[in-house]
Amino acid sequence: QVHLAESGGGLVRAGDSLTLSCVASTRTFNSYTMGWFRQAPGKEREFVATISWIGDDTYYADSVKGRFTISRDNNKNAAYLQMNSLKPEDTAVYYCAASIASRAPVASAYNFFGQGTQVTVSS
Repeated sequence: QVHLAESGGGLVRAGDSLTLSCVASTRTFNSYTMGWFRQAPGKEREFVATISWIGDDTYYADSVKGRFTISRDNNKNAAYLQMNSLKPEDTAVYYCAASIASRAPVASAYNFFGQGTQVTVSS
């Protein structure tokens, strides 16, 4: 069992930046692909970004490509999501997730999810 704890959410204005963090409680963090998902009210959970075990491969949803950057620090058991040029449509609960699969851009590929952190972007 891997426990994931997200932090860094908040209320920002359109155009602002925010960085989300996710800390994992596992000694084998570097064996997991990490991902970020989000869920807006009334909508299904959607994929945002994923990063490979050693951080050499990343993949983004088209809606965030060029604005968001996923990264990880295996020494700290942490993954991050740097979000720039935020838009009101980015408002959602953001979830960190861990997968034993290699590239994993779908929620069904993930074994563990955190509790989420709220990001609200005002216009």
